Amino acid sequence: MSESFKLGDLVWAKMKGFSPWPGRVAIPTPELKPPKKATNAQCIYFFGTNNYAWIEDNNIKPYQEFKEQLIKSCKTAAFKEAVNQIEEFIVSPEKFGDLDDHARNAEEEFDKLKDVLEEDENQEEKPADEEVAGPASEPTTSKKKSATPKIRLGISKVKPIKRSSSAGTKSTPRKKSKGMSRSYTDIDAANEKPSMLNHSFSKKSSLLHRPSNILRPDTPPLDLENVSETLLEKNIQASQMKFGFLGLGIMGSGVVKNLLNSGHKVVIWNRTAAKCKDFEKVGATLATTPCDVVEEADITFSCVADPQAAKEMVFGNCGVLHCPSLESKGYVEMTSIDSDTSHDIVEAISGKGGRYLEAQIQGSKTQAEEGTLIILAAGDRSLFDDCQSCFKAMSKNSFYLGSDIGNASKMNSVLQVVGGVSLAALAEGLALADRAGLNQADLLDVLALTPLASPHLILKGRAMIESSYSTHQPLMHMQKDLKLALGLGDTLEQSLPLTATTNEIFKHAKRLGYANHDVAAVYIRARF
Repeated sequence: MSESFKLGDLVWAKMKGFSPWPGRVAIPTPELKPPKKATNAQCIYFFGTNNYAWIEDNNIKPYQEFKEQLIKSCKTAAFKEAVNQIEEFIVSPEKFGDLDDHARNAEEEFDKLKDVLEEDENQEEKPADEEVAGPASEPTTSKKKSATPKIRLGISKVKPIKRSSSAGTKSTPRKKSKGMSRSYTDIDAANEKPSMLNHSFSKKSSLLHRPSNILRPDTPPLDLENVSETLLEKNIQASQMKFGFLGLGIMGSGVVKNLLNSGHKVVIWNRTAAKCKDFEKVGATLATTPCDVVEEADITFSCVADPQAAKEMVFGNCGVLHCPSLESKGYVEMTSIDSDTSHDIVEAISGKGGRYLEAQIQGSKTQAEEGTLIILAAGDRSLFDDCQSCFKAMSKNSFYLGSDIGNASKMNSVLQVVGGVSLAALAEGLALADRAGLNQADLLDVLALTPLASPHLILKGRAMIESSYSTHQPLMHMQKDLKLALGLGDTLEQSLPLTATTNEIFKHAKRLGYANHDVAAVYIRARF
């Protein structure tokens, strides 16, 4: 039996996929139009996120009554911040004064909406204007009388509510349309808190029109001085050569950390210079340009975002080729690239007397930090041998796949196909289990006991269930690798229907705003 709530009540509100969250029964923003079943729902303002969503009555509980029970339902920093904010509101509501402005504006907008509904009831065979529901909308027409749901507005004679001063910019009133667009709240499971609840999209609008301004979840900073136990157990004898490193992203940072902690001399460069400061404090030498890195180092590693970025490191302004001499210097490409790009780079490097090696890496942020990556190498054998102390510091195994340039890139693409398809299948399986009313955690427990068991899939499955998408392997990088695999398939005339479908799934997840989140965020595409 549902509770009876009124405007201003402090509550616990639960959205599917999230823990109960502290909130307040509120007047909806102009962007948040009533859902189809508004008579059984309340508009909730979520503390800590400053967002709004329609929540069904049976998913709302009084705040004080269930505080002791539900305050333990989540332990994330965002949840604790929300609880602190609602407690502060209870003690000093005057600090949340600018909520009054929202209430007054919302009343005016909702009064206009009532007028629109009344007008629609008296109009027949009139085409509806263009729907305004999101970043893009589709014009619709109808020759039938507009169906007007009975909506409990309940806002004409109420005390204005207060809104947090941290709510950000004021919302812009929507364009009024003659036909009311029924909207459904989009759910942002890209974070550990509801962070996109005040965006809504039309029932008739494409999923591709959902907004994508979703914040990337916090990723814990890298502890450069903490030497991993795995690295200590390896007992590495560092090479006396000087090594350069281009790129301090998610993977590059972990690799450089282990090179430094194992006693190697490292010269670094990164497009964002601020990232270099912490590495300088623990022994790295900073260089001004990629060219300077190559000039100072005996062997230079490159680990950047994609094939285009890899080419810029070599052919771009102040790039590797601008170095006065590459004679006997080594260049190791660790970026996930296609074989054609690798051929272009080796021709340029060897043309100036340098040595070249592909060294594709398999693993994620955690493996990079622990020094347990897998190295897939192809190219100059002498360079592979010279890099052994470095490879030992950054990986648990390195494979030499021959002198043919492209072998490592191709092997990496094949492995990414298997990984990407598996993740998409796991996401769909979890979504199906949830829709069928099954406990998703039980599914993972059973999966772990079957021949399909995989530590990686179980780990990503937990992240999907918990909506925890801190970036260990960026979703956009997986999609990029799937695209490279499809290109390889086209070159070899090899049919890859599953890969093509999986690529579209990851592309869609990117379009929804999860490009910089972990690959586990592909679940959002499967679930919603």
